[in-house]
Amino acid sequence: METLENWWIIPVLITTLWIIIKYSGTKKRKIVEELINNGAKIIDVRTESEFKAGNIKNSINIPLSDLNKRISDFNQKEDKIITVCAAGVRAESAKIIFKEKGFEVENGGKWSNLKGLV
Repeated sequence: METLENWWIIPVLITTLWIIIKYSGTKKRKIVEELINNGAKIIDVRTESEFKAGNIKNSINIPLSDLNKRISDFNQKEDKIITVCAAGVRAESAKIIFKEKGFEVENGGKWSNLKGLV
C-alpha cells in the first residue's frame, strides 16, 4: 500500500476553507448589523404563507414574484435594503433587482439568522 507523502495538505486545505467561510460570514453579519442599526428596511421575499409561518418583526413581505411591481414603493436615495428569504437564494435575486434600480442593498440570507439582530 502506497502512503501519501503530502497527507498534511488535506487538513491545511480544510482549515483554510473553514477560516474563509467563517470570516466571510462574520464580515457580512457586521455589514447587515450596521445597516439594521442605521434603519435599513428588511424585505422578506418568501411567499406570503412562508412569511406568516415566521418572520422578523417589522420586516416587509414582498414575494420575489411581486418585487418588480412593488419596487416603486421604495425611495432609492433614502432607503437602504436588506433582502432575506428561506435560504438566501431568492434574497440574492431580489438584491440584484434592487441593485439594478440603484438601491444600497445587502443579501441578509436566511431570515431566521437575522432575528436576533432586530
